[in-house]
Amino acid sequence: MTSWHEVIEKDGQIPEWPYPIRYEQEQIIETDVLVIGGGIAGCRAAISAARKKGVRVALVEKAATVRSGAGGPGGDHWEYPMTCPLMTVSPEDQCQRIIESYGGYCCGIGRYIQCREGYDAFLELEPMGAKIRDTEDEYVGCWGRDDKTKLVLAERYQPTNACLRFWGSSLKPVLKKECERLGVKIFDRVMGTSLLNEKGIQGAKVVGATGVNTRTGEFMIFKAKAVVLATAGIGSIWVFNTELGGISTFRSRNNSGDGTVMAFRAGAAVTQMEKSGMLTLGTGHKHKWYAGIDASFEHLGQIDDNGKPIPQKGNLREAVLKGELALPFWGDFPALSEHWRKINWNMMYVEESTTKAIRRKFLEAGFDPAKDLFPNYTLLEGSNPAHWRSPDSMNSRGGVVVDWNLMTTLDGLFAAGEQMYGPGDHSYAEATGRYAGRKAADYALNSREPAISKDQIALEKARVYAPIKRSQGIEWKELHAGISRMMQYFCSEYKTEKLLTMGLDALNEIERDFVPKLYALDPHKLMRSLEDLSLLTFSQLILHASLARKASSRYLNFQRIDYPQMDPPEWHKWITLKLEDGKIKIGELPIDYWGNLKENWEAHNKDYTGVYTG
Repeated sequence: MTSWHEVIEKDGQIPEWPYPIRYEQEQIIETDVLVIGGGIAGCRAAISAARKKGVRVALVEKAATVRSGAGGPGGDHWEYPMTCPLMTVSPEDQCQRIIESYGGYCCGIGRYIQCREGYDAFLELEPMGAKIRDTEDEYVGCWGRDDKTKLVLAERYQPTNACLRFWGSSLKPVLKKECERLGVKIFDRVMGTSLLNEKGIQGAKVVGATGVNTRTGEFMIFKAKAVVLATAGIGSIWVFNTELGGISTFRSRNNSGDGTVMAFRAGAAVTQMEKSGMLTLGTGHKHKWYAGIDASFEHLGQIDDNGKPIPQKGNLREAVLKGELALPFWGDFPALSEHWRKINWNMMYVEESTTKAIRRKFLEAGFDPAKDLFPNYTLLEGSNPAHWRSPDSMNSRGGVVVDWNLMTTLDGLFAAGEQMYGPGDHSYAEATGRYAGRKAADYALNSREPAISKDQIALEKARVYAPIKRSQGIEWKELHAGISRMMQYFCSEYKTEKLLTMGLDALNEIERDFVPKLYALDPHKLMRSLEDLSLLTFSQLILHASLARKASSRYLNFQRIDYPQMDPPEWHKWITLKLEDGKIKIGELPIDYWGNLKENWEAHNKDYTGVYTG
């Protein structure tokens, strides 16, 4: 069956909910390390923690761990494995280059872990069953293939060689299998809803979490000595579209900021919340793939409709309007050498998470990369309106503050991957997940039994189940659309004290007057409703941070009309937000609060042994 119409036409009625309903029922799980989020970072955290003798590990995933997360379908580039012999610069030099490229506004701690430990994390995948080398000699003679190691370099970061290719389409099932082999208890289809503080005191040590089963509605209570948050970032704040196939932003709507909001509500500090950028990809708004102009098409020349090469610099729109270039533009696959065509079409396209399905559709339609041009959608889609924004502006966004143990400002709470502020990509998630897992395990081994609060749990249960107590009002789609519209109106390209304050007032009104009308008729819609509440809080944090930064910043893509000076030195710092006694407290951190990268990593990792060989 492909539609509700066909189902009802066949059966004569709407099918019943296929799972038992267990609202209000509780399941209590006790563990040492709890990992919330089963994507790349979460799986690596769980694996790393489970390798510590005597440590019990539980993994909670809102979807299905086998393919969940941004890296679930695959990956093709492993960035910054700087201890690999093929690299030409040191981890310290490369990390500093990354930090400087963001004007300082990225997580230096996480980036150094990526550069220093990323290659070790890469090598550990091989004994798990993942493919990281050209073992079948398919790419002998291709640029970047090292005949001695059979590793394959990517061209994107020359001359540092700071990127390796890998066969990522089978990686996620491999990680899940390794979790299971090590005894990790996996709880799929469970959405984390809150963190539990010791004795229920906000800001106290984190001793567990709550969740809800998205199929049965059962309430899950996890008691843990350490918690690792790995729920990634957020996407659908300024735009919202569920009626078209695909995802309406670069990130799935499942990435609703749950982990960041859970940490904030528990009393952890967050930062870089004011950062946003223009919407880049998304079904219904922009193309949902790279259109022949990204690094996934390395070495691919671009031509106009008359075969004229498209210059890499210059005003393309003006050239088209003058008739100097003709639309549409094309990626010139036939002009590629056989080796480059093979690397692009047979490896990257097959392994990269977004493009595999698109490649399949092109092949089904008869596309031959040796003969056919590839469409490039530049200019055809037009320009984005200023209010089409995204908080996840590629690999730079807000998140929780961490220290050199990847612990947040709350004892017992760690973060990995895109859960942190200013994160990176796939290899960043792998390296920081691996790091956070071992730190959380060490912490758990030296911690007392957790003391949770029944009162805190009761309050969370009341919040979680409020939408199912109603049978009418507003549903999750309407609430989400309202949040997005307010962000478009009051926190777009144009930012002033007046507009931002109006936006905050509007969101507070939604929270006061419309959230109490939110209703859900089944556990799936309950999950979506709870995601809306995360989206709402995340949006409020964006506005609070935007009000707190009294300056503009090119690196943050942040323009205050009433504070037009761009990146004044006194504002080159982190703005932090923390919840204390129900009120948001604004703070700050030095832009380089992590100190000397090499010295601090070594001070916090004296027992580090490199690639795991157990």
